[in-house]
Amino acid sequence: MEAKRRNKWLFIVIVLAAANASVLILNIVLGEYPVPIVQALRTALGFGGDEYNYVVNILRLPRALVAFLVGCGLALSGVILQAITRNPLASPGVIGLNAGAALAAVAIIVMIPSFPIAWLPFVAFGGSFAAAAVTYSISWRRGVSPIRLLLVGIGVSATAGALITYLLTIGKIHQVTSAVIWMTGSVYGRGWEHFWPLLPWLVVLFPAALLLARQLDVLQLGDHLARGLGSRIELIRGLLLLISVGLAGAAVAMAGTVGFIGLMAPHISRQLVGASNRRLLPVAALMGGLIVMTADLLGRTAFAPYEIPCGIITAIVGAPYMIYLLYRKRR
Repeated sequence: MEAKRRNKWLFIVIVLAAANASVLILNIVLGEYPVPIVQALRTALGFGGDEYNYVVNILRLPRALVAFLVGCGLALSGVILQAITRNPLASPGVIGLNAGAALAAVAIIVMIPSFPIAWLPFVAFGGSFAAAAVTYSISWRRGVSPIRLLLVGIGVSATAGALITYLLTIGKIHQVTSAVIWMTGSVYGRGWEHFWPLLPWLVVLFPAALLLARQLDVLQLGDHLARGLGSRIELIRGLLLLISVGLAGAAVAMAGTVGFIGLMAPHISRQLVGASNRRLLPVAALMGGLIVMTADLLGRTAFAPYEIPCGIITAIVGAPYMIYLLYRKRR
């Protein structure tokens, strides 16, 4: 039985990897200036000439790769949060991580427009960490209840949203416009200068999450049983929350608040491979990357010459999906 599950998991990973590669190629090929697929691949691999280099290697390839990493980060953050809160509706947007990162990033965009983009993930991480620290400390009462964590997170998210609105009212029109576009969730104009600062966050935090996957499984059994199994609950929950903060903060810093990825990708992946986090985390990462890349492709090509931010596309799909989950939970 275990071998059968492992083979099924491996098959799903291969299919999702192939789907991501296909959507990546479509992102390079399709657009207002179409590129022949063979020339696109040669140019992306460094064997092409200068004819398509700007379109492929400067405009489209880094943008698609940033979209993939953003989807991975938000999906992984969602898996972790759903496990530590034992709530299938938990996501970075629900407990205030996205709002904290957005508040920090909007404050920088509005007040320090010349701030180096490479440092923006660290600022967003600081905002996410501050929101998580406030949420965690207020939720603490001889331990942290998952229900209290969610309720306090909703309050922190609302407070951060109010502060963002205040910043938008006092900022200059140019900075406010940039912040509003960023808040819709978009990878428009993202290049290698965004990809390389984002990549290390995934390279470091994804393996860290995998190392703690078994602890995630234990936390889902409930605090009393987890303690009985010898798990240091508060330490493990704090470490996992820190990993989730880093993943969400870096993703939000580079693409704004792309909604519902941390909710949709874990649920869809769980239906495919089950609840074991050791198998769920890689599948959810691939699923999140696939969703955001596909949303960006649709927003860029389906309504040409107009461009719809990928965050709007994911919200159009994600909001009904959340309503469906709420309805199923009620039943």
